[in-house]
Amino acid sequence: MALAREASTGDSLATGRLLRLLAPRMGTVIRAILGPNHPDCDDALQVALIGLVQALPAFRAEAEPAGYAATIAVRAAIAARKRARKRETWHAQADDEAYEAVSSADAVEAGLRSELLRDLLIALPAEQGETLAMRVVLGWSLEEIAAHTRAPFNTVRSRLRLAKEAMKRRIEADPALREALGVVS
Repeated sequence: MALAREASTGDSLATGRLLRLLAPRMGTVIRAILGPNHPDCDDALQVALIGLVQALPAFRAEAEPAGYAATIAVRAAIAARKRARKRETWHAQADDEAYEAVSSADAVEAGLRSELLRDLLIALPAEQGETLAMRVVLGWSLEEIAAHTRAPFNTVRSRLRLAKEAMKRRIEADPALREALGVVS
């Protein structure tokens, strides 16, 4: 906490130490949201680290620096995922050869399910997507999410409920998506 306070005053040595301390955890969060082999992981981490440095003056030490950094990482990862999805839409190509190169059909199916769920996450309104990612990906309690987002507990609970309902509606409305995710009607 003291290191974060020092860094928030503009101390460049403290900022460097803080970034070295928090970068691995932020990278883990980003890889969890984007996928471990996503090509934009490094870029998203850079954006998140820059965002953390820019946000340090506003850090009031009401939460742990690691939680503050993880929140910024979640936002950077979701934004990167949205940008990547737009790029993929513009450059849509058949990728059948890539799937044939994978030896296990189960691994392919699991990867596809993960990608579909990540796409559903980024389709949610920002606050709902962030809340769901913090709950599911980071495993945070509702209280922890409320503390890190500075949102009232009931707002966090409502965002989580709305996110789950929106994902459920989207899955139920799309037979191909239901089949791909293995959802039984």
